[in-house]
Amino acid sequence: MSLTVAHAEPSLAGVGDYIELMKPRVMSLVVFTALVGLAVAPGHVNPVIGFAALLCITVGAGAAGALNMWYDADIDAAMARTAGRPIPRGRIKPGEAAGFGLTLAAFSVVSLGLLVNVLAAVLLAFTIFFYVVIYTMWLKRSTPQNIVIGGAAGALPPMIGWAAVTGSLAIEPILLFLIIFFWTPPHFWALSLYRAEDYARAGVPMLPVVAGDRETRRWILFYTLVLAPLGVAPWALGYAGPIYGAAALATGAAMLALALRVRRERVGHTASKQLFAFSILYLFLLFAMLLIDRMSLGGLFAHFAA
Repeated sequence: MSLTVAHAEPSLAGVGDYIELMKPRVMSLVVFTALVGLAVAPGHVNPVIGFAALLCITVGAGAAGALNMWYDADIDAAMARTAGRPIPRGRIKPGEAAGFGLTLAAFSVVSLGLLVNVLAAVLLAFTIFFYVVIYTMWLKRSTPQNIVIGGAAGALPPMIGWAAVTGSLAIEPILLFLIIFFWTPPHFWALSLYRAEDYARAGVPMLPVVAGDRETRRWILFYTLVLAPLGVAPWALGYAGPIYGAAALATGAAMLALALRVRRERVGHTASKQLFAFSILYLFLLFAMLLIDRMSLGGLFAHFAA
């Protein structure tokens, strides 16, 4: 009789590979918008509870990123922009990525529910589910509107931060949700305009691949026309002061000007690249100004008082 012994191959992954699996750049924006939602919510929050909430949101965002990379490993391998990610490079096995993501997801949701409150935990669980199942597994491969509907997942963190403080929701966090929701299509479609060949090679039905550049440019302008007044809405409705209002008007006008340039562009993708880069700055400045406008230094310390 012969005896065959199976030997498990050691993992090639290092700490950096697992950090990359969590999509740190996307995660940083998620955490920042959640911080703003937490900081501008009415009332006071114990600093330990506030830190715990942000940590759980960070881990939950990382879980969503890891599960996205696990499921999309075939797409990532076919695209030049993503071929260097840990799974296509063979640094992390798909099963390792799935186990890592599921563990982080369970830890983040349960911890948020136990340490903060149930509503915040439910919203975090829904965010992870929506990004992984609704967007990654279903919409991304089936419809050119994938990024429109799927953008809801990335727009929820301010609501989670608000709920962590208040245990409820209100009009203001819903406005923050809507700003990110309508920001997502022009941001990602600007990228997809000059990465269309990548998406086509991977079989992802992004709007430029399915409908062409001209239609994509038209929809970028449409969503930017909705986004600009939405960005001003917190000031117009009295939820923010003049610092935020001035910043929202100026950056919204810049977004519109760039979207118009994208709409008129016929050769090359210079305007698309500029819009994509500025859209990141736009969202960061909008939320940073909201934080500055609503929270003086003393007010910020008082907000996080025990």
